[in-house]
Amino acid sequence: MKFSLEWLKHFLDTDASVAEISAALNRIGHEVEGVEDPADKLAGFRVAKVLTAAKHPDADKLQVLSVDTGEGDPLQVVCGAPNARAGMKGVLGLPGAVVPANGMELRKSAIRGVESNGMMCSVRELELGDEHDGIIELPEAAPVGQSFAAYSDASPVFDVAITPNRPDCMGVMGIARDLAAAGLGTFKPIDVPVIEGEGACPVEIRIEDVDGVPAYHGRVIRGVKNGPSPDWLQRRLKAAGQRPISALVDCTNYLMFATGRPAHVYDLRKLSRAVVARRAKNGETVEALNEKTYTLDETMTVIADDKGVHDIGGIMGGEHSGADESTTDVLLEIAYFDPERIGVTGRKLGLASDARTRFERGVDPAFLDDGLALLTDLIVQTCGGTPSEAVQVGQAPVEKTDIAFDPELTARLGGVEIARDRQRAILEALDFTVADDWKVTCPSRRHDIEGAADLVEEVVRIHGLDHVASVALPRAEGVARPTATPLQQLERKLRRAAAARGLNEAITWSFLPTADAEFFADGAQLWTLDNPISEDMKAMRPSLVPGLLAAAKRNADRGAEGSRLFELGRRYFRGKAGASDEKPTLGVVLAGNRTARGWAHGKATGFDAFDAKSEAMALLEAAGAPVDNLMVMDGAGDQFHPGQSATLRLGPKNVLARFGALHPRTLKAFDIVGPVMAVEIFLDALPAKKGGGFARAAYAPPALQPVSRDFAFLVPAGLAASDLVRAVKGADKQSVVAARVFDVFVGQGVPEGKKSVAVEVVLQPGEKTFTEVEIKAISDKIVASAAKQGAELRG
Repeated sequence: MKFSLEWLKHFLDTDASVAEISAALNRIGHEVEGVEDPADKLAGFRVAKVLTAAKHPDADKLQVLSVDTGEGDPLQVVCGAPNARAGMKGVLGLPGAVVPANGMELRKSAIRGVESNGMMCSVRELELGDEHDGIIELPEAAPVGQSFAAYSDASPVFDVAITPNRPDCMGVMGIARDLAAAGLGTFKPIDVPVIEGEGACPVEIRIEDVDGVPAYHGRVIRGVKNGPSPDWLQRRLKAAGQRPISALVDCTNYLMFATGRPAHVYDLRKLSRAVVARRAKNGETVEALNEKTYTLDETMTVIADDKGVHDIGGIMGGEHSGADESTTDVLLEIAYFDPERIGVTGRKLGLASDARTRFERGVDPAFLDDGLALLTDLIVQTCGGTPSEAVQVGQAPVEKTDIAFDPELTARLGGVEIARDRQRAILEALDFTVADDWKVTCPSRRHDIEGAADLVEEVVRIHGLDHVASVALPRAEGVARPTATPLQQLERKLRRAAAARGLNEAITWSFLPTADAEFFADGAQLWTLDNPISEDMKAMRPSLVPGLLAAAKRNADRGAEGSRLFELGRRYFRGKAGASDEKPTLGVVLAGNRTARGWAHGKATGFDAFDAKSEAMALLEAAGAPVDNLMVMDGAGDQFHPGQSATLRLGPKNVLARFGALHPRTLKAFDIVGPVMAVEIFLDALPAKKGGGFARAAYAPPALQPVSRDFAFLVPAGLAASDLVRAVKGADKQSVVAARVFDVFVGQGVPEGKKSVAVEVVLQPGEKTFTEVEIKAISDKIVASAAKQGAELRG
């Protein structure tokens, strides 16, 4: 929320500097996101008087002005504004000044051969409005030579972040009250006028949706004259980031930003008979003030008459019933809307507004009559007119909250000793009522106060969080024990291993578009959000691959030749009985070129399924999985290419990982050019580490050299090489310590439907060297074990 120092001082009597106010705001929990001083932008601009105006000798639309700056000789300035004339007063930008609208630094220059010593400025150039047809014309009383910043009462503007639990500070008055309680001045209570009104309100007001609109107050003002609002009002609204529209609309906006109370004004002649707060009808539409048409449903509260809907209750008014320059009679509306209903309606419609922000956080339900009186008085002073008597329909939920408070609780919960008198003074300065027995009654605007702990927070906050001493947490004697869980330790190990292999870590959203999530759901039930940050982020991800694919696509779109990405995160599913089921996972995506083109190997080469398998095996080994015992099986999923993908399993059912090339259908769905490889390692499926301490076993190399033997087998063409290797290693587990495929051949000399697979086997002797007889026996075991897989030794 933005507000000017001038506006703050309307409610707070203080001599504090901007820096002191900023520090106090931060100290009491209202974070200052920035302070902007308009005087800085207006440095170098001053009030000046045009003494003479003559036609430029070489340009029909330019004039040569003689300008009095209040000191020294008059300056010559070339100006193209049609309203520039002798005798007028305006704003002159001197050489060295920077024009706020475009950042141009003014310099002494020649324009069409005539020297110009600055620039006479328009409203737009100084960012004071949108007008740019001519230069600024100041009143005759404007003092020549005065800086324009001082003349225009430019005031520093604070930009403060208000937390959702403090709707009472969504107005300048609430900020002032907090600062006064913190000792930064004296709070100036608002003077609520008594508006008697003449005659009964001529418009009937009814409430049919009591749950959505418990209370609706209003009155008619006849004979108003709508036009520009006063300069002081416009100045304060501009400081708040609001564009002045007209006096009537500006008055309602002023009330909202000053007190936190939204209000609305209707053009009476555009209303038909009774004004009713009711539920919308399904399919009913309204064109809002933002010139967009919204389709409503029966859960939404609206303000309507016989002709139709005029207002999306508590969020935004309608375009066709708003006040304009011809408005003479108006109906004022100040109502209390149910916060929950406002929030649901706003999310359904995707409609945000300043009013919605305040209503869904909870405005003061007791501020209806006072708010209506203040708005009436402001409009009458600004636009004239005669108000009617006020109409109060319904009853706002004004319930006083009484809390039994123990001042000793502040030291126990807040960690700071504060005298009882000081605690009482703080609470009373915040408008709490404190009885002698410390029974505290909360003001109706403070919906966030629910118990004694909240009162402690208020006391400590105003006293100053910087006064709370830093105290170290207790520490046990001796060497500190590790605090990371086994899963955290595993993730750290995998993160290091992936980075060491040249993979770059990515952090992607846990939310996906529903279509992307369903593509990778594999039939599982998804979690979808009722209140997503956007419709494109509605489903919780069932896989890490879609997010990594999106990152790889962004890299490719920006010219990256290759992407090696990994992410450690969670996949989300609906568990039994609808419970949340989060599964830790490591995802990898390899896209683009594996190696760039070069003299040593020619053209650039892409990734293939074996690269994906290599990453999967290396990372599983880093995770402590028994990679030598893994089975390579199909079933990676429909998202993967059926002939270039597989799963790694520990047993036929326990899938530890899936890897391979993504299916062209997947690449098309995610609009990425292939081929693209992907890996997913399911950390929750990894077997638990068995016993032992953290230290590795002592390394004891064999005393005797190993023996290598090569075997070439004819096997069925469909047999997986890993199955053959597993059979070879299992033939003699004591002697066979390693086996690997070093050649696969299909062609001349190999029967149809067969392939030749050559395996290198390493035999490790124990206490004595192998004899030829022993090696022959082991070889026979290897051949016999391979035969069980349909393999036969080539002759």
